[in-house]
Amino acid sequence: MAQEEIIFPNNIRNIRLAAGMKMTELARRSHLSLSAVSKIEKGVRRLNQKQLLNVCNILGCKLSDIFIKDTDEVATKWQNEINRRMTDNEDGGLKVFGSGLRKIRQQTGKTIAQAAKDAGMTLSVYHKIEVGQREVYQNEIEPLAKSFAQTVEGLFAKIAGLYKSGELTKNMTKAKERVRAALVADEDSSDFGDTGGHLYGAKLYASARKKLVPVFGTPEDKAISFTKADNKMINTPASLDGRRSVYAVVPNSKRLGGFIPENSYVFADAKKSASVGDLAVFLDEDFATLKPDQHVVANIALVRKDSKGNIYGQMVSPEEKITGKVMHKVIMIVTE
Repeated sequence: MAQEEIIFPNNIRNIRLAAGMKMTELARRSHLSLSAVSKIEKGVRRLNQKQLLNVCNILGCKLSDIFIKDTDEVATKWQNEINRRMTDNEDGGLKVFGSGLRKIRQQTGKTIAQAAKDAGMTLSVYHKIEVGQREVYQNEIEPLAKSFAQTVEGLFAKIAGLYKSGELTKNMTKAKERVRAALVADEDSSDFGDTGGHLYGAKLYASARKKLVPVFGTPEDKAISFTKADNKMINTPASLDGRRSVYAVVPNSKRLGGFIPENSYVFADAKKSASVGDLAVFLDEDFATLKPDQHVVANIALVRKDSKGNIYGQMVSPEEKITGKVMHKVIMIVTE
């Protein structure tokens, strides 16, 4: 029996079960079909950035929790399952047939949608056959051959000839490399070191992170409680796409005397030092050495210089001077 290949090993099922949530509830709340959620949890279907963020919010977990680390107990289980499915598909000749079918389709100039329609198949079924994830049943093979103006025997003979000539090797190798990538745990390249380890599907994580910004600070008393962890993330404004050194804080609007509206996010860049006249996030601890579970005090203030040349922060309400070990320039304010 053909096996769909694992391309996204993940912890979603374990997190869902730990939260006492049924798959049907996750499907309903994430606006995905039950079949889609099942495939996602089995690792044979990916989530896009918006879906990842939505699932995180529903399950109450961090983005990095969804991805499996090389130190996790389940890592070996996922590796074994990926290898087993690859072997099953290769031993059954599905890769050769699918790759040959793709080559013939390309030679005839058909799109994958046209080929599926001509063969009387859904696009999903036809695609699975081409990538070697599904067998072709007896009642399907003749319409499939006819769609390429071939007899059944002629179709098999043509695919065999392509295989012997070596023309299918490149496509088969690319498909294998794509799946094998799921077996490799890569280091998170984030400027903040969000994950603290090597991840399976690190490229997918990096791709999602390009579109997301971690929220490091929320109002508390008269200041902002700041934690350098990706427990909460929001969509990145288009102009900040891919800037991994950017983070957000929720301002303490009352402390700022209405200078920044409520329901806003203040975006700061950890790689940009603030100058006199800038609005900045002031931290009372060294940002570079902060641990994910360490809570520190932050404030948003205007950068000023006194008569002696000392830099300080000017709070608006009440007027107060503050200092900090680190200042990060505020580069954008977005109101929800």
